[in-house]
Amino acid sequence: MIKQFLKKYLYVFWIKDKFSPAVQIGQVQLFQFYQDKIKSGEKIDFNTTGFKVFSQFEEDGKLLYIFSIIGMGNKQFVDIGSDDGINSNCANFAINFGWNGLFIDADKTALSIGEKFYAKYPNPWTLKPKFKQAVITTQNINQIILEENFKGKIELLSIDIDSNDYWIWKVLKTIEPKVVIIESQVAFGNRSLVVPYQHTSSKNPNQDLYYGASTSALVKLGKEKGYRLVGSNSYGNNLFFVKNGIAEKELPEIDAETTLNNPYVVQKSKLFEKIKHLPFLEV
Repeated sequence: MIKQFLKKYLYVFWIKDKFSPAVQIGQVQLFQFYQDKIKSGEKIDFNTTGFKVFSQFEEDGKLLYIFSIIGMGNKQFVDIGSDDGINSNCANFAINFGWNGLFIDADKTALSIGEKFYAKYPNPWTLKPKFKQAVITTQNINQIILEENFKGKIELLSIDIDSNDYWIWKVLKTIEPKVVIIESQVAFGNRSLVVPYQHTSSKNPNQDLYYGASTSALVKLGKEKGYRLVGSNSYGNNLFFVKNGIAEKELPEIDAETTLNNPYVVQKSKLFEKIKHLPFLEV
């Protein structure tokens, strides 16, 4: 009973803290500050802009910086592998900036939690994001998004399914996001490697390492699709891509190597020895 009470209390405290007027006001002010700095020709180091409100790491801050430069456009997002849609790269925009979008995940229970959450927040009268339960494959992802009435230009695409992220982005064509954030597998280091498409969810003994694509492989795929790498989170495992032709001066392309210098990346890349014998595609 005590444990349940504490869990409920801490959850309410966590939510209230995120919905403090000061949080939203501060972000709006920061958004305007960035816009003023850019207009005056001043440069801001992308790596200093990160902070966390709803995202797992500091993606909320870096995305806010990006969109302060390129504008928020139609305020639409698609989050593939969203879990509950609360601890999401898109949640901060949905809650604090009035964005609308689509959360897709295989976990029905998690999505149910998200639907209940957004029924209350930020208030009951706002347009709510859509939730779609599905096991995501290269065969169904475009149809799923179309059926939920998202197509063409959107602002943000987030892909984090801990497996076929590379392959899902490769086949995605029904939407054209300005910004893509996608997870890389930093254990592969600076190698240009992709794990072959996984048709089942069966666990591999090295499941925490043997999945996904390296940073270099994702950068190459991004170039094929017309995107450039502009940064990463501090751990190097979430990459930010911007569509070519958009704010190229303010958000220049960076070298993939610069995202792999974090001690976390260096340590994890040493574990590649455990999986180097497994099947890989070099791209």
